[in-house]
Amino acid sequence: MSEESKHTSLYTRHKAHGAAFTDFGGWQMPLKYRSELEEHHTVRKAAGLFDLSHMGEVLVSGPEAAAFLNYALVSNLAVIPVGKAKYSLICNAEGGVIDDLITYRLAEDSFLVVPNASNAPVVAEELRVRAAGFDTVVEDQSEATALVAVQGPAAEAVLLDLARPEDAGTIRELKYYAAVRVELSGLPVLLARTGYTGEDGFEVFLGSDVAGRLWDAALQAGEVHGLLPCGLAARDSLRLEAGMPLYGHELGLETNPFEAGLGPVVSTKKTDDFVGRSVLEPLKAVEPTRRLVGLRAVGRRSARAGYDVVVDGVPVGTVTSGLPSPTLGYPVALAYVESAHAALGTEVLVDLRGRPEPFTVIPTPFYRRETLAGPAK
Repeated sequence: MSEESKHTSLYTRHKAHGAAFTDFGGWQMPLKYRSELEEHHTVRKAAGLFDLSHMGEVLVSGPEAAAFLNYALVSNLAVIPVGKAKYSLICNAEGGVIDDLITYRLAEDSFLVVPNASNAPVVAEELRVRAAGFDTVVEDQSEATALVAVQGPAAEAVLLDLARPEDAGTIRELKYYAAVRVELSGLPVLLARTGYTGEDGFEVFLGSDVAGRLWDAALQAGEVHGLLPCGLAARDSLRLEAGMPLYGHELGLETNPFEAGLGPVVSTKKTDDFVGRSVLEPLKAVEPTRRLVGLRAVGRRSARAGYDVVVDGVPVGTVTSGLPSPTLGYPVALAYVESAHAALGTEVLVDLRGRPEPFTVIPTPFYRRETLAGPAK
């Protein structure tokens, strides 16, 4: 199968539900099944079902798995308790971001690293290279693993309808950024309470060969809760409202963690050396030359990725993501701007194809569910 035509194991089900497809990282993924606005509001008010099987899953195991990940990633993975997860970055020697990812500790000597779809092969290979000299094994399990997400206020209720009675308490008590093994619809899964929407929600890891059974069961069980299948368009608008970065937009090889607002992810307290430390550690003590900020439009026109941010007729930054917020009712955007113009309340212009429009720097996330706290992906 060519890079241009990768399909997840749920592709035929997406077609049957009338999905419109788009290429994402070489994968044909559902963009939407109906109105992207309806799908967005469904996740905010009820629950959405997402196929995320294009994401990567890399198992890192062995006696030195924790020490290896402390070297390979910028965070302190060795301190994660079994059953917990951490958002982190894998950087190159120059401090640029290769990818942002979530790592789950499955056992004392076993971790599951989940990179983004377009970067999964790159991250898997980079981890293999960095594992040299460590007593650890790096296995790319992406092809054999499916990932299904249930996101929204009704997500827990949907999963409880799929769970065994003896697992109900475990699911209810599962904390944010934690994972546990349970059965859903009679299938063994790794259930994580994480997400990329700003809502309560779960991500379900299971075998690609049985993912269709779970997808069908979730749609059936979720009908009474208002659940709908949702595509990448809603996923993007949801994550932007929640102020979450997207690789290739807010993050990239030309970006360091501090200008992206991810400085706390970089652990310079750990004694382990890590790739990029010699560059990143000095940056922790200095003001970045640019910062990632949130923007709110004064008017009704939206900024888009690539548009210039202007002050006094001079470009001072670039929009990385932008759209009309379905939840908030006004346009929002993320942009890198020179630090001198990054303070909250700063008024700037965005060049919307030759027409400057006023925007104001505001806090992120733009939308926050009151009971949700911490970074998500």
